[in-house]
Amino acid sequence: MTAPVEAATELMALDELTKRVGMSVRTVRFYTTKGLVPPPIRRGRSGYYSPDHVSRLELVRELQAHGFTLSAIEKYVARIPEDATPETIALHRTLLAPWLAELPETVSRRQLTRRAGRRLTEDELDTLNALGIVFPTKQGKFQIAVAQLNVGVALLDLGMPLDAALAAHEIITAHGRAVADELTDLFRTKVWPAYKEGGATADQLRTLVEKFKPVSVAALVTAYESAVNETKRETVARRAR
Repeated sequence: MTAPVEAATELMALDELTKRVGMSVRTVRFYTTKGLVPPPIRRGRSGYYSPDHVSRLELVRELQAHGFTLSAIEKYVARIPEDATPETIALHRTLLAPWLAELPETVSRRQLTRRAGRRLTEDELDTLNALGIVFPTKQGKFQIAVAQLNVGVALLDLGMPLDAALAAHEIITAHGRAVADELTDLFRTKVWPAYKEGGATADQLRTLVEKFKPVSVAALVTAYESAVNETKRETVARRAR
């Protein structure tokens, strides 16, 4: 990632940058070494930072707040062009938040047992982890997707095997990412230009995406159900022949 070229009036020193984004010097330097933000712009022996650095650090912070691992953040940032403007990166933040899943809730083992309605075995916890519902933390606690926990426990009671859960998670993750990427590209190339031309703000675009989310989710569920039913009909027809 190459450093951007900015007007001198837009540049800021490291201490000013850290105050602007609410991060420590150590954190900013760490993100720079990981390639999440460009290196500082050199003016003699001094390094300076631009609005591009600010926008990228704010994006990283938002990804972290929604539970993205460092590895996932690296992959996400790698898809953003090096010459992306601060406005384009801000658009990524605008489009990102409404599509993210509800933030997980952190609970103790006892609280998890109470929420699940019974004590979960280690194998069952592995299965729920594979399904993206329960995640163990280093502190001996668990992060849970509250809205999906009861469904996950019901699948366990029906004998959902771990290997099937892992395979299902890989399929859903791959196709979910593809849908998210294509919808984000749709809003970036078709919706945002129209809104920008009409003088709309980023907040108005965010509201549009938030309103569109339940419609798109419902459409995905309908498409999935239709595809499953069609597959069943084709299977029955093949067996009949």
